[in-house]
Amino acid sequence: MSEDLVVERHGNVLLLRLNRPEKRNALNFVIMDGLGRSILDAESDPDIRAVVITGTGDRTFCAGMDLAEFAQGGASSDAEAAEALARFVAGGATVPVIGAANASALGGGLEILLGCDVIVASSAAKFGLPEVKRGLFPGGGGTAIGRRIPLGAALELLLTGDPIDAARAYALGLVNIVAEPEQVVAAALDVAERIAANAPLALAACKELALLATSDAAAFPERLVELRTAVFASDDAKEGAAAFVEKRTPVWRGT
Repeated sequence: MSEDLVVERHGNVLLLRLNRPEKRNALNFVIMDGLGRSILDAESDPDIRAVVITGTGDRTFCAGMDLAEFAQGGASSDAEAAEALARFVAGGATVPVIGAANASALGGGLEILLGCDVIVASSAAKFGLPEVKRGLFPGGGGTAIGRRIPLGAALELLLTGDPIDAARAYALGLVNIVAEPEQVVAAALDVAERIAANAPLALAACKELALLATSDAAAFPERLVELRTAVFASDDAKEGAAAFVEKRTPVWRGT
């Protein structure tokens, strides 16, 4: 993996750190391919139960796309990774993803966070979608921010382009936890480890159904029945019951 994206393993958790502080951790194609490939690796490795994404430094979590590289005509060299990254940004990664916003996230940086299931934010961070101030709009999924916060607040962020601070982001439900800047990654890893302790099939079902309920309510009932039938009959469901009766920690197999 490139030095632009640092990958660390913490037990059952994969930590991905955007590592271009001199460029405000802007996304170049190396990082984007690395993120997509890492998501694929996590989804295919039964020992990885959660992913944490953070950035280097205390200035910016991620400034979004590196427009200078894009203007030079760069392109992804890994179509499969690019597809996985797009799926993640839409909230569709099958493995739980925790965003650790070490600093402010504006534009594309916030869109990366919106692909995460849980967000831990620095108390010093700000969040916004300033694209309308430049004659643009959030093209990477940011216009769907109303799935996460009340519609009125979503429209305020989209139409004014003005940022909000961490306290208001928390009040709106945009972020789940606000921590001191130096504690953000530790807090995110704590959340990831608590998630990773749970049954993989059940986690995947919860993620899929929660997203489906907001994106395709008509399809939700049928998929609920399908997943309930599969998960409730799984080896993990039997193990969960047995571990509860025997008062021990369950050993999940993902089957």
